[in-house]
Amino acid sequence: MNSKRRSAVLVALLVSFLLVITGCGNKPTATPAPAEVKKEEVTKEKFKVAYVYVGPVGDAGWSYAHDQGRKFLVDKIPDVETTIIESVPEGADSERVITQLAEKGNKVIFTTSFGYMDPTINVAKKYPDVVFMHNSGYKTSENVGTYFGRIYQARYLTGIVAGKTTKSNTIGYVAAMPIPEVIRGINAFTQGVRSVNPAAKVKVVWTNTWYDPAMEKDAAKSLLTAGADVIAQHQDTPGPMQAAEEAGKFGVGYNMDMSKMAPKAVLTSAVWNWGPYYVKTVEAVRNKTWKNDQYWGAMSDGIVDIAPFGPMVAEDTKKLVAEAKDQIMAKKWDVFTGPIKDQKGEVKVPAGQVMTDKDMLSFDWFVEGVDGTIPK
Repeated sequence: MNSKRRSAVLVALLVSFLLVITGCGNKPTATPAPAEVKKEEVTKEKFKVAYVYVGPVGDAGWSYAHDQGRKFLVDKIPDVETTIIESVPEGADSERVITQLAEKGNKVIFTTSFGYMDPTINVAKKYPDVVFMHNSGYKTSENVGTYFGRIYQARYLTGIVAGKTTKSNTIGYVAAMPIPEVIRGINAFTQGVRSVNPAAKVKVVWTNTWYDPAMEKDAAKSLLTAGADVIAQHQDTPGPMQAAEEAGKFGVGYNMDMSKMAPKAVLTSAVWNWGPYYVKTVEAVRNKTWKNDQYWGAMSDGIVDIAPFGPMVAEDTKKLVAEAKDQIMAKKWDVFTGPIKDQKGEVKVPAGQVMTDKDMLSFDWFVEGVDGTIPK
């Protein structure tokens, strides 16, 4: 190739290169379509609610029942975020836990054991913008309310079942703590037993614990050895029911339907239904209509009931329970309607008179038919 042709080729290549560069430099920058612009997502803040449990949620009893209520709340109000702290001892530990929950921004804190009462009151003073709900207690303040249910009504009905079932006329009762709540339950149960079987007695053994599966079961075994053929309980595990089944006897559960844990023994159970109340309370706080009252819900509210009967319960027994339940639900009659005698046979509630809530909430004596004492 001669020099002239080489020069022409080089010029042509240079021109082409310059055109490419110029074209690239003038290429307009693409503008994303409006639909492609990334918008900042707005996240709605959750309404935080916390629960403090005295036992593990797997206790199949008290704490499990409350946790079922919590799950009901979450299902009904999806934008609620819940936190649970389980197996919290009553006393100083509970005050520390409740404080931590208040610090973490929870708007409502449910403390679900009697021994959390003073710790709840103490923490509430420091966090006036948080609502505290204490279960089974009696102290309130501007931002503390109490809640419970008239489980004694369900206890009475289960007492009818036990009274009709026993053959030995000795019914054992494994009791937790000697406080009015537990005493009231024993008395109501005994009233139910003796309404259908005046010869029967209810023998009480105290464990002084809420949650101790081994101790509760051993206490039931001691009652079975003493001649009981039906076991009732105010404890947080099905241990007493399992002891009854192992001995070939019967039982009345508490908190939840305990028939799955001892199907051959459980006649029925006195049960809680906390869910609707938790929904109602949280909605009231959010709507700023909450009041620091002392709720004590009746069976007619749906907060307490009895579980389905076991296959061993006779039809005539079911009929007696249904008749008594109808009276209670209609508020035509209640459990502690006189005449009611104490263990010494002295009339404590005259015929036709109904115990006041104040008197029931401060029960410190046993009714006639209870075999046992109340520790100081």
